[in-house]
Amino acid sequence: MTPLIPTVDDLSADPITHHFDDMVAPAGLTNMLGTVRVDHDLTALSAVQFPPVSQGLTQTAVLFVDGRLFASYGVPVTHEWRPDRVVRRGVLGDLTIETTTVCVPGSAAVAIDIVVSSTSARTVEIGLSAAARVTRSASAWLDAESPSGTDAATVAGETIEFSSADAAAWSVQGLVDGEAALSGVAALPAEFEIGIGGNGRGGDLSVVLEVAAGGSARTGYVHAIGTSADAARETYAKVAADVPGAVAAAEEFWNRQLTAAFTPGNGEFSGALPVLETASEPLRRIYWWAALGVIWFRRDWEGNVLGRSYDTLMPNYWGTTTFIWDYSLSSFSHALLDPAEMRNQIRHWISLDIHSHFGTSSITGGPVGRWYSVNDYAMIRLVHDYVRLTGDLDFLSEKVGDATIAESVQEWATAWKALRRDTELADYGEIDNLLECVSSYTHEVASLNAANVWNMRTAADLVAAQGQDATASDLRASADDLLPSIVSRYLPGQGIFAAGQPDGTLLPVRHCYDFSVVGTTIAGDLEPGIRAEMVEFFQRELQTENWMRALSPWDPDASYSVRPDHQWNGAYPAWPADAGRALAALGAPEVLTDWIAGLAQTANQGPMGQAHFVEEAVPGIGGGARKAPPQLPYITDWACSSSGAWIELVIESLFGVDVALDGTVTASGCVSALDPSAVLRGLRVAGAAYDVHADGQVTAAEAP
Repeated sequence: MTPLIPTVDDLSADPITHHFDDMVAPAGLTNMLGTVRVDHDLTALSAVQFPPVSQGLTQTAVLFVDGRLFASYGVPVTHEWRPDRVVRRGVLGDLTIETTTVCVPGSAAVAIDIVVSSTSARTVEIGLSAAARVTRSASAWLDAESPSGTDAATVAGETIEFSSADAAAWSVQGLVDGEAALSGVAALPAEFEIGIGGNGRGGDLSVVLEVAAGGSARTGYVHAIGTSADAARETYAKVAADVPGAVAAAEEFWNRQLTAAFTPGNGEFSGALPVLETASEPLRRIYWWAALGVIWFRRDWEGNVLGRSYDTLMPNYWGTTTFIWDYSLSSFSHALLDPAEMRNQIRHWISLDIHSHFGTSSITGGPVGRWYSVNDYAMIRLVHDYVRLTGDLDFLSEKVGDATIAESVQEWATAWKALRRDTELADYGEIDNLLECVSSYTHEVASLNAANVWNMRTAADLVAAQGQDATASDLRASADDLLPSIVSRYLPGQGIFAAGQPDGTLLPVRHCYDFSVVGTTIAGDLEPGIRAEMVEFFQRELQTENWMRALSPWDPDASYSVRPDHQWNGAYPAWPADAGRALAALGAPEVLTDWIAGLAQTANQGPMGQAHFVEEAVPGIGGGARKAPPQLPYITDWACSSSGAWIELVIESLFGVDVALDGTVTASGCVSALDPSAVLRGLRVAGAAYDVHADGQVTAAEAP
């Protein structure tokens, strides 16, 4: 019998063996209180962040064996990730060193269980170079890299204690039953920048292990964070007393989260995802992969101004920031899994000016970054999914500020009119307002103008549900009036659209965002020939076996950047899912179903990365498209929350589920091409639960 709910073992990544600084993105771990980056040697960690305490990308716990830097031995290291841990392993002569790293559940701490085995009896000295730059910023973390500062370091028994200048942030690090000493290196200047000339040293931790022939010995490293010395010391002492116990607790914690995510009435989330019953391993793998990628970003740290939030990236960049765009790409998933949090997040964004930032901080609640052009579309999508899946129509009548939520939806649906220049289409600004690394994708883009048609029609449905039929009629008429101007930008025979520029010229763009958004918003309004040519373009220039290119390599702008989330050499994690939804909407579901087996191969490196490379750019890993790394020029993070887009792909496109505002659920999908016996069990809509079958039948859910 195939399993219905995954465990940490089911979501284990493939082992990755590499040498120093190979093109392998360092993995991340979280306990929903904080995050850590697990680096390339056997013990090193970076970016140990437990809000409100941060320390940038500072690296610590770099390994020395018998006094020599481990990395300098040149031996390969194998990493094995799963949700609760990272196991790292290396062989050095007669020694095998294996470490297991966890974020300790319920604690602002990271622990590493270190086991050294030997084929001969010997003494082994394990040394770790300890560093910290902990600080507690009085404001939001407004840059991609979190704040850091110069710390004082002191020895306290087996530990080194690091403290910020105002004593508001502390890091306590040590090796169990080991020794600690300061490095003796002069203090670094305040303007010191991680990665530009060095990392910094605070001190050295060491322990001598006696290993019997054919036997092993162990120690443990603990890194505890606190906003006071007592808090950090107490956390350190508790974890150091039983490091193997912390490892076991992490496994139990993550199995509990995974079970809860698919169990109605659980104590972890305010909703639940439906269970997928299928004999198709690729389909199941994609669905579980997507679910993990949403759960992974839940943040419940004490002091979070929203109580609970879902971060967007980890472990390197934009900690404590939730981007409106990325959150909306998992909109359907949030509405099913955690509707109470989603409701709170929507209200919070409405209370701010969504036309002045791209997201908000869970430290202050305030805005972060510049305006993203997608925000109106994103917010309408969020309200629509929340209302139709929860049945909470009263939400539309609630006031936030001076307007009801329904009035805000109407405002967003027509905001495009103020962005017009000399044409009927809205000008969505420059590169930084859109895709950031595609210089030609600017101004009057087809995607967001097509989204405006969808926005007005969706707003019409929402206000009609409140009895505002005249307003709904006006919105639908405006949507119909806008359509011809969008279609006029289509380039016949090419499958692409042109973006209007301020000087009146039309610039052809071969980007997936036009394909996906046009395909998922106005496919039914396009002529069959246009739909067919769009699909042909996608297959010819964007699709690969196990991933896709965001930008066609035939586009002249492919020379502009190598950042793989939006360029020719890879794609952002939501783009294959959204492209798949577009394929189904454009009348080519067989292209989607034929692609699923290849896409599932990329679910082999932990949660979806901010970008994966196509294999033309960088060889894959174990048959999957390789995650892109955080360093320049790629600057992409190891995991990204928009993986929830794949849940929508499975439910709304493969199963063909349609949920109307009145709670009616119908289905007409293509999943039978993958598994004619597949069933989604327990899809919860407006307080009722349904089973959705591959043949399109929707029945009352079977009792558990």
